[in-house]
Amino acid sequence: MFTALALLMVLAVVALVAWALQLMQAATDRQEFSLMLAGCMVCSAAVGLATVMVLTLTGPDRTVAGAMLQAPDPAGVSSIRSCCPGMGSFRPGDPVAVSQLFDQIAPRYDQLNDLLSLGLHRVWKRQAIAWLRPRAGQRLLDLCCGTGDLALVLAEKVRPGGLVLGLDAAAAPLAVAARRAAARPWLPLQWRQADALATGLAEGWADGAVIAYGLRNLSDPGAGLAELRRLLRAGGRAAVLDFNRPDPAAGPPLGSSPPCSCLALRHVVVPTAAAAGLRDHYAYLEESLRRFPTGADQERLARLAGFARARHRPLGGGLMGLLELLA
Repeated sequence: MFTALALLMVLAVVALVAWALQLMQAATDRQEFSLMLAGCMVCSAAVGLATVMVLTLTGPDRTVAGAMLQAPDPAGVSSIRSCCPGMGSFRPGDPVAVSQLFDQIAPRYDQLNDLLSLGLHRVWKRQAIAWLRPRAGQRLLDLCCGTGDLALVLAEKVRPGGLVLGLDAAAAPLAVAARRAAARPWLPLQWRQADALATGLAEGWADGAVIAYGLRNLSDPGAGLAELRRLLRAGGRAAVLDFNRPDPAAGPPLGSSPPCSCLALRHVVVPTAAAAGLRDHYAYLEESLRRFPTGADQERLARLAGFARARHRPLGGGLMGLLELLA
């Protein structure tokens, strides 16, 4: 009985979250930051309320997603080879596997991003754009552009006379991006399927560039930063947004609790993705984060790649990190 009551309460909160996400989408389209922030606050408050209710009614050992699914995952994210066809051999950093993964999740990628981050990914991306300082007439590059949400925002800011090129190795996300752009044909946008490590673009092609949640998936993040530097003109800016891997040397003692990013992946992201039938597609995230350079290492790699300035700063309470680069 208590479980059924908890489910009813959570469903009511989910409806509230869905409304808030629609509000944030409308705010994004109209460039209204305050309205977008209000939607994020509603989402956060709603999910916090749901967490309290579920923990109260079902016990402290269940996550929100676990209570909704009635099927907690005892294995966490340690297994990425169990249930999704074609994902059994997935290895983070394998370019073919990464392309296949994003081809499979492309239809639901944007909705899951909103749900899993409570819409906060829009705020984090805005912070990346704020560092980039896009302006009319610039030529900007969105590497690993996925379904194009960042490219669409940037294209609004480089009008008139500018251009935004969205580049991704996977075909399906680019198709989604092209459909979204078709609804706004006045935007100066182009799309290209290519490898972020070998774009084929001329040296100094871009005035600025952004990579959101893409550097971690490259086979060699250092080589990715080197290609990014090659593509930027002198003085150009770049922003790299991704999950934040805390520095083990600066972290808690061995044997203590895992970092917040890992806990969020295990107990929120993966169980929620499982509800959409995408457990294995998201279970790889923790392994990809384990092999991802820390913020300090990203700064070092960026300087080796030739950037004049590199600063990594945590976002979202340390869950995310933004690498700010100046060529």
